[in-house]
Amino acid sequence: MPLGLRKKKNKSRESSNLVENEEVGGHAGVGKSAVNGGGLPPPPASLRPKLVFHTQLAHGSPTGRIEGFTNVKELYSKIAEAFNLSPDEILFCTLNTHKIDMEKLLGGQIGLEDFIFAHIKGLKKEVEVYKAEEALGLTITDNGAGFAFIKRIKEGSVVDGVKVICVGDHIECINGKNIVGMRHYEVARMLKELPKDQSFTIKLVEPMKAFEMLEPRSRGGGGKTSGDGKIGTGRETLRLRSKGPATVEEMPTEFEEKAVKKVDDLLESYMGIRDTELAATMVEVGRDKKNPDEFAMALDEALGDFAFPDEFVFDVWGAIGDAKQGRF
Repeated sequence: MPLGLRKKKNKSRESSNLVENEEVGGHAGVGKSAVNGGGLPPPPASLRPKLVFHTQLAHGSPTGRIEGFTNVKELYSKIAEAFNLSPDEILFCTLNTHKIDMEKLLGGQIGLEDFIFAHIKGLKKEVEVYKAEEALGLTITDNGAGFAFIKRIKEGSVVDGVKVICVGDHIECINGKNIVGMRHYEVARMLKELPKDQSFTIKLVEPMKAFEMLEPRSRGGGGKTSGDGKIGTGRETLRLRSKGPATVEEMPTEFEEKAVKKVDDLLESYMGIRDTELAATMVEVGRDKKNPDEFAMALDEALGDFAFPDEFVFDVWGAIGDAKQGRF
């Protein structure tokens, strides 16, 4: 079916059952990310991977040990149990660093040697912002468990001029509307649709910081990090899925890493979000497709809750093809 003739998504379907059908994004999260695992119930505890990970609270804590989880929500529950917290207190996790480093967000894969740092809720703040331009300069991601937060602030943008707004802040409320439970693309759309030349109010929750962590705010994703953003130091990773069991897989190939990075850049350009796990799922879906129409239909089947513009689908198909040919 040609791209332009694809069946349009039913709006009510697009807005229902989004959170419970998806995992990290995020850090990000994806809808139905396990193409071959959709619809399967979580496996019993006895069949889950017997892998033990070490974890700390990012602002400082003793080291905890967690195991027996198969998706991000279960991971958060295990961390919360280890530190006697409510899972709702956890905003997001980073791998191998306690810093609010958006290049190290925990997504759908964890290296078997990775150390998990959990960032929990800190100070609340309410800010009034004057929308002087159509674009605010924000990139949104989410933790796969109902919390959208700021992953990037564009230098020189409207929000860059509001110094109290920082990378890592959870967006809790926009103009009095509670957005907890919304996916990142819904929040990005809400912000984009706010009228120009008017003020709006945004309520934020920043991650708790230890005293020694207080430093000038980061715009996120600006420079290269050690390891060039690769996950973990071992050869295998634990792949978390929203449906079906977690699986131990080989580290991504060079083709996969390049393709995922390019698709993630396209997600930010077209939709105002970054979501490496969603990007990875799209690369997986397109790996063996013969043409963009076949790829578009496979995306509809695998990620039915997302409404992607045709131009975006063409560009993603091109990015996957370029990676296959080693053109970037």
